[in-house]
Amino acid sequence: MVHNQVDASRIQEMDSGEKRLNELGYKQELRREMTLFKTLAISFSTMTLFTGITPLYGSSLAYAGPASLVWGWVVVSFFTWFVGIAMAEICSSFPTTGSLYFWAAHLAGPKWGPLASWCCAWLESIGLIAGIGTQAYAGSQTLQSIILLCTGTNKDGGYLAPKWLFLCMYIGLTLIWAFLNTFALEVIAFIDIISIWWQVIGGTVIVITLPLVALTTQSASYVFTNFNVAPERTGISSKPYAVILSFLVSQYSLYGYDAAAHLTEETKGADKNGPIAILSSIGIISVFGWAYILALTFSIQDFSYLYDTTNETAGTFVPAQILYDAFHGRYNSSAGAIIFLFIIWGSFFFGGLSITTSAARVVYALSRDKGIPFSSIWQKLHPKHKVPSNAVWLCAAISILLGLPILKVNVVFTAITSICTIGWVGGYAVPIFARMVMAEKNFKPGPFYLGKARRPICFVAFLWICYTCSVFLLPTYYPISWDTFNYAPVALSVGLGLIMLWWVLDARKWFTGPVRNIDTDNGKV
Repeated sequence: MVHNQVDASRIQEMDSGEKRLNELGYKQELRREMTLFKTLAISFSTMTLFTGITPLYGSSLAYAGPASLVWGWVVVSFFTWFVGIAMAEICSSFPTTGSLYFWAAHLAGPKWGPLASWCCAWLESIGLIAGIGTQAYAGSQTLQSIILLCTGTNKDGGYLAPKWLFLCMYIGLTLIWAFLNTFALEVIAFIDIISIWWQVIGGTVIVITLPLVALTTQSASYVFTNFNVAPERTGISSKPYAVILSFLVSQYSLYGYDAAAHLTEETKGADKNGPIAILSSIGIISVFGWAYILALTFSIQDFSYLYDTTNETAGTFVPAQILYDAFHGRYNSSAGAIIFLFIIWGSFFFGGLSITTSAARVVYALSRDKGIPFSSIWQKLHPKHKVPSNAVWLCAAISILLGLPILKVNVVFTAITSICTIGWVGGYAVPIFARMVMAEKNFKPGPFYLGKARRPICFVAFLWICYTCSVFLLPTYYPISWDTFNYAPVALSVGLGLIMLWWVLDARKWFTGPVRNIDTDNGKV
């Protein structure tokens, strides 16, 4: 009798997210300490204001000019809301660390659930681990420009870091993120709170200051209506094809909002706060991202000079040259450009740290359900900090391996970006499609519920994801050669082919998807 009263009291005091977790068959193992603001900070840091736009801005601008780039952000933001709203509804119903992979298993039903969760888990794992690589590469690229400008620019004998040093910077950033993620989650959450203010304040300063500092600014008609292809630079003369490629910067930037879902087992009131964090992240990035693109584009001094290999930044990083032209033209000094580049580099640092956090949570969740070789190793939590430290270091090791071709191949970033986007965004498609076709009577809604609107929203979201994944498989430069070949289709075909072969030959016999660790009598998913 006393025991039953204690249990009843415990249930009444239980967090709403933990109650739903128990209903789904999982006991609370991770510490549930994160507030809405901390969860939003990590989600926002994973998307990041600068890290998607900055590295691809130059190439996207070259394809079809400023108008296509500027309006492309608006178009992509519009369709991203469909994906975010569909995911927010599912997150509200399934507040688990496994997120997409767990969602896919339960929404697809007992027959198709194991295959759906298998595909989703591996797509998401590939995307997140490659995401660590994109942040490390872009962060190293920014640091390379900082070092060059600090030592005298390309024209004045400045030091342009060679490939071996670039690789060292890439590895160094990855190891730092893994080291920090080995500590308690509260450390990461604290750093990510710094991150959100760093990006909001830093982004506001750059967006407002850069056009004011520039000696001249482009006209509104140039920014919003100028459209021109550059076949001499990209090899692409087809206008529709150029527009499609110019949208890549926006499609690469506007995802990562599922980071909030990975942390729901550690978030208070996750069934409510998880969806709020997802949608808030999209809203903030949509506005700030467009403002950042406009600030860069209005501040262009000489379009053709941005790509000149003899310019001050060696033609390696278009945003760095825009910053240099603005500050050097006004003050005859590159100090302001260096400070702004450091703000941007900080965004890459925080973004890589957050993606490492998310990647480790997905690997931990998949290991907990026996879906990865040597699962018993990767599912272990740090005895003191209660974080999946082994999974953290596995993700870091694979990310470093992805970066090794830097020494010999010139299109590493294109390939890693494509792999990251297709894996990460492709993982969204599985649970969204399952939610669209499932019988409504089998779905137990959370506080955020779409009702009859869920089917058209999920349909638009699914089509947009399929389109996004397709365009990242396209060649980005012509003529195609070993230096310009986008080898992502080959890498993904081999990787996913092996994963599916493993499923057909062996995994389908034993992999059942998420494994419950407590009993439940709940009849709905």
